[in-house]
Amino acid sequence: MIPRGAFALAPGLVYLNHAAVGILPVATRDALHAMIDDHAARGVLGTWPREQAVPSYRRRIAEFIGGRGDEIALLRNTGDGATILAQGLDLAPGDEVITGANEFGSNAYPWLALRERGVRVTLLDAPRERMTPDVLRRALGPRTKAVAVSWVTFDDGYRHDLAALAEVAHAGGALFFVDAIQGLGAFPLDVNATGVDAVYAGGAKWLMALQGVSVLWLRGALLDRIALRLPGWRSVADMWNFFDYAQPPAPGASRYEGGTPNFLGALSLATSIDVLAGAGIASIAEHVVALTDRLADGVRRRGYTVIGDRSREAVKSAIVTFRRDGEDAVALGRRLAAAGICVTSRPGGIRAAPHGHNTASDIDALLDALT
Repeated sequence: MIPRGAFALAPGLVYLNHAAVGILPVATRDALHAMIDDHAARGVLGTWPREQAVPSYRRRIAEFIGGRGDEIALLRNTGDGATILAQGLDLAPGDEVITGANEFGSNAYPWLALRERGVRVTLLDAPRERMTPDVLRRALGPRTKAVAVSWVTFDDGYRHDLAALAEVAHAGGALFFVDAIQGLGAFPLDVNATGVDAVYAGGAKWLMALQGVSVLWLRGALLDRIALRLPGWRSVADMWNFFDYAQPPAPGASRYEGGTPNFLGALSLATSIDVLAGAGIASIAEHVVALTDRLADGVRRRGYTVIGDRSREAVKSAIVTFRRDGEDAVALGRRLAAAGICVTSRPGGIRAAPHGHNTASDIDALLDALT
């Protein structure tokens, strides 16, 4: 787990809401304050050292998922990554993209927009029927060009088997793309071992970075297959050669960043990843599954229904959503907030999402507040 001392949580706050927005580590806060102070005091003299450090930020992010720095683009949000892929693919009318009917908008609308070009977008009937290898195998057709899925579903926390799905997609001639925002930072991911073709994720949740920054990892071999549809002044091989408009794109995935990236956000990502890596991402994963097991067992004993599938270790995540018949989940969420417990409450239930710094006592505080 991550030491509690690595954070400056408000006294008395039980924070179980990382599926919404994560907590910034102290190290990240301090690094950001230093950059802002430098910017305020020295302008470009303060920002330039961080701009020069961006390649090292990309390398640090890439190392965290087993990739290379030149395979990383720093973007604004998860949807940016999906949009770059969707718009960059060479798709013709009648080609197909497969995704799930329970995807968050960031991984739905970029693909659904392809219907305007005559692309068929097939929505699997999830969560009634999860995207398992067998389900995907049956869904693949001769014109399926891409499959896109969330590693962990945002509403009920189902964790997909990326390696098995990538194998099935590739066997059917399709690329396999992953929205990783609800898993990256809580569970280990090795992009090469899993065989995925691209991963995109905002930094503000389990990666514990700022809002408004995200990462796209694209397998280097696919750079020439994803056309550059949203170029900017930094998309070219030599961005300082301002008037050579005929020059080729930048050789790596940074070409997709377009204009000036969010240097402050990139710094927050790299610094928070250092905190996560220092604690050990495998240890964090084991810890959060133990916490969510404790929570799921506890709410069931109190008469609540856990929404989603936690029947196997492989599908468990750091998210537990629960509800009780006849109880107003939104009103319950307000009562929990008044008790100093931060979760997400929606009409469909309460979603709790502990991270590596949370403890069993945090889970018990939530359970006690339910009784």
